[in-house]
Amino acid sequence: MAHLASISQVSFAVPVGSDSCLRRSAVKAQNLSFGDKLCAPAFAFDLKSRNSRFKSQYVVCMSVQQASRSKVAVTPLELEDAKEPPLNLHKPKEPYTATIVSVERLVGPKAPGETCHIVIDHGGNVPYWEGQSYGVIPPGENPKKPGNPHNVRLYSIASTRYGDSLEGKTASLCVRRAVYYDAETGKEDPSKAGICSNYLCNSKPGDKVLITGPSGKIMLLPEEDPNATHIMIATGTGVAPYRGYLRRMFMEDVPTYKFGGLAWLFLGVANTDSLLYDDEFTKYLQDYPDHFRYDKALSREQKNKSGGKMYVQDKIEEYSDEIFKLLDNGAHIYFCGLKGMMPGIQDTLKRVAEQRGEKWEEKLSQLKKNKQWHVEVY
Repeated sequence: MAHLASISQVSFAVPVGSDSCLRRSAVKAQNLSFGDKLCAPAFAFDLKSRNSRFKSQYVVCMSVQQASRSKVAVTPLELEDAKEPPLNLHKPKEPYTATIVSVERLVGPKAPGETCHIVIDHGGNVPYWEGQSYGVIPPGENPKKPGNPHNVRLYSIASTRYGDSLEGKTASLCVRRAVYYDAETGKEDPSKAGICSNYLCNSKPGDKVLITGPSGKIMLLPEEDPNATHIMIATGTGVAPYRGYLRRMFMEDVPTYKFGGLAWLFLGVANTDSLLYDDEFTKYLQDYPDHFRYDKALSREQKNKSGGKMYVQDKIEEYSDEIFKLLDNGAHIYFCGLKGMMPGIQDTLKRVAEQRGEKWEEKLSQLKKNKQWHVEVY
């Protein structure tokens, strides 16, 4: 995506004629032409952006299509050839210098905090698979090790290996700005702001960023069985790897991966304004109702069955019988987000297992043995 900072609306484009026009990220115009291919605006979503430096209307020529459910062409398909995922191509002592393409605010005005979608151009030099992470080294000196750079911060990649521009040269990160509040005054303490998250959220197109990786194998999307069931549980920015999975399943035309199974996303956030990539997910739900389910836990807007706040574990409990049956039939289950979400989820799953006459420890051990259990929390 190009920088969409101050605009209130971004339109996803529908190709007239061919999918090839969807390989460009964003252009300044209402109707746009790449060669003899025309892209016309389709449906829009509100980015509720904060930055007023850019005052142009952009049309994004990417993502899901309104006119039909035909998928989008991607390139280069050589990215499908590797038998093993790329790992640690760039180490902390020799990071790759990438370029910021765009920074967009993803959440609305009533969301607590700010979350940004950040597109980084790696020039095809730091390839990755869905579910992997990049490391980012913020500029400046490590206060705990004077004379040394900051430690690497890991961020789950929120795009497929083809990137948002579908050309295999970018990666997207979903970053929540880390801020801290003084316990006594209740006011924000800028001296303790998260160094890397604020650096990324404050960056602008053209800025350079040092990246390492890619890293991680735990959250790789198993593709041996294209008809498998994938249950994805996220809090906040933990939705990042799932956005990559879902684009690969429902948006991209990948000859070697034709998804025909079930993808079920549970997303826990504070309120409606905090939902991330909601328009993309809602579109998949409309187009692929037999293959995608989408359940939201909005803690400040919904109540659980006990009348308390609705957290993602409450939503899981709501569908626990169905989830356990799917797991018994080989479904993969993924957890990504703040580590604080796991105790509540584990307690819920244990309680449900006991109600079913099962021992949760034994079931969990079997799920891990079968490689059905995928956890990445931070």
